[in-house]
Amino acid sequence: MFARNLIRIIIFVCGTLAISAFANATEGGGSIYPTGAEAYSCCAVPPPGLYGIVYSEYNEGSSFRDNNGNAIPIPGFKVTSVAIVPRLIWVTHEQILGASLVFHGLLPLVNLDVKEAGSSQSKTGVGDASFGTALGWHLSPQLHMVAGLDVFAPTGSYNKNDLANIGRNYWAFQPLIGVSYIDPRGFNGDLKVMHNINTINAVTSYTSGHELIMDYDAGYGIGHGWVVGIGGYFYQQLTNDKQNGQTILNNKGRALAIGPSIKYGSEKGWFATLKYELDTEVRNRVQGKALWLKAVFPLG
Repeated sequence: MFARNLIRIIIFVCGTLAISAFANATEGGGSIYPTGAEAYSCCAVPPPGLYGIVYSEYNEGSSFRDNNGNAIPIPGFKVTSVAIVPRLIWVTHEQILGASLVFHGLLPLVNLDVKEAGSSQSKTGVGDASFGTALGWHLSPQLHMVAGLDVFAPTGSYNKNDLANIGRNYWAFQPLIGVSYIDPRGFNGDLKVMHNINTINAVTSYTSGHELIMDYDAGYGIGHGWVVGIGGYFYQQLTNDKQNGQTILNNKGRALAIGPSIKYGSEKGWFATLKYELDTEVRNRVQGKALWLKAVFPLG
């Protein structure tokens, strides 16, 4: 029973993999939240206790798309990032409106390599930290919901003159809501909806627009702890960027990603997910591909 409940894990908000090569579709064409990071059972809170999660990601992009979806010709352009993200989740015994009160925090470790027109730069270090709180409901044995607020802090290194930046140099706030449907021998589905509110980068006087992000998974439980299906994300920038008080038009980002996903839940109380995502319908952002691996385990 405990292992089954553990599979119903709280939402994941990863750290940042910032890309500073361009000033399009939010500053640098990236986001403080790594789109597509969520996986199966994202929005189901486990029983009270302390839990650990380790996320790892490999992300590669070799094409930057303009406002019409056309590739911008940039000789030698390539962005590669690798991240390991440890996270702690504390599910308290407190109940608010029938929901469990949850706190979490994480600090990503990132290697970022950017190549462009004969120039290149690589950085390794701590990315932007994230912490937050949430409420988690169990609406039925299969259906679960979470609502919360996450905060991103500018702890990653940043230099406006660098080609590669691990941090984004601004605070961001992310209200979110999500649902998970879990059936060990049936349909499994997850949807986490987030709204990023970005503050100003004081060094560049640039304020990235608000962002709508939806991470999703849909699969089928085939028994023995296995779920197979698809996963990805939808991204849409909602408001225009501003710099020095001036609105920047025709640069809102957009993307849709999809790919295979799989989850294995152990009877010993841990589970792992693996997903591969390909970007499509990209506007004003880097188009690429990503491989995500997540492991979840109880700490006591």
